[in-house]
Amino acid sequence: QVQLVESGGGLVQAGGSLRLSCAASGRTFSRYVMGWFRQAPGKEREFVAAISRSGGITDYTDSVKGRFTISRDNAKNTVHLQMNSLKPEDTAVYYCAAGYGDYTTRHVADYAYWGQGTQVTVSS
Repeated sequence: QVQLVESGGGLVQAGGSLRLSCAASGRTFSRYVMGWFRQAPGKEREFVAAISRSGGITDYTDSVKGRFTISRDNAKNTVHLQMNSLKPEDTAVYYCAAGYGDYTTRHVADYAYWGQGTQVTVSS
């Protein structure tokens, strides 16, 4: 089992940057595929980015490609989401998630553990 705690959210103007971090408990962090999801008010939770256990494979939803970068440090049990060129439509609560498997996945159901979320607000 793993516990996840996100940080780094906040209020930023359009075009700005934020770096989200997710700290994981436990000694088996490298066993998990890690993902970032987001949920805006009145909308379903949606996939943003994922990274494989070793960090060698990453996947992004089309709307953030070229602007967001996911990375992980297995020695420090952390995963990050660097968000650049932020847009108002990126406003949402961002969740870190951990799942089992050999490859990245975009499906909410494939992730067993979730953080509490961190708010990102982008003003126009």
